[in-house]
Order: sequence, then C-alpha cells, then structure tokens
Amino acid sequence: MGSSQADKAASHERIVKRASLRIRRDGVDSVSVAELMSEAGLTHGGFYRHFGSRDELVAEAIDAAVAPGRDRDEGHLIVAALVGGLVLARAVDDRGLSDEILDSVARALRGHVDDASQA
Repeated sequence: MGSSQADKAASHERIVKRASLRIRRDGVDSVSVAELMSEAGLTHGGFYRHFGSRDELVAEAIDAAVAPGRDRDEGHLIVAALVGGLVLARAVDDRGLSDEILDSVARALRGHVDDASQA
C-alpha cells in the first residue's frame, strides 16, 4: 500500500475511533461530521473521501464499538440497555415516566462508558 493510501487508511480509522467513542459516550445524535473531522485534524470536505454518508460512518463506528476484541459483551449490554429502555419508555402512558426511563438509561450508560474508559 502506498503512503497516500496508508495515510487515508489511518485517517479513516481515526475518524471511526472518534465517532465510536462519541457514540458510546453521548449517543448517535452527538456525531457531528464537522466536529469529528476537526477533531481528527481533517477538513469537513474530506469526509466524503472516506464515507458515502453520515449514516455509513455511524454504522461503521457502531461496528467498531462492538467488534470482537473490543469487550463484545459490553457492546451487547449497551445495545440491550438502549433497546430495552426505548421499549419500556414507549410502553408507558405517562410522558413524564417515559422521559424518566430514557434519562435513567442514558445516565447509567454514560457512567458505564466513563468507568470503562478509565479502567
């Protein structure tokens, strides 16, 4: 692989890692293409040399977050908590309780991710 291809691959990996960290910490909505590219030391315009869309980046970042060798059990736990929280929040008739469930799950997962990143 030539040096420009190697540089592109390294940049791609840097973008995916940053997106993966942000998704695990703050959720999918926190992924801003402009911010990620800036954090990776790249321009916003260069994004489309790596990904066809933001959704493509998000899918790859989620795959990286739960890939084998990346504490796959933790990935399953996070996905189960997200899905379970959403199902429970939609199952109740009380809007306040629904919001409380979603907030509780979000706080718990943020704490879990923060604890895991410090370990």
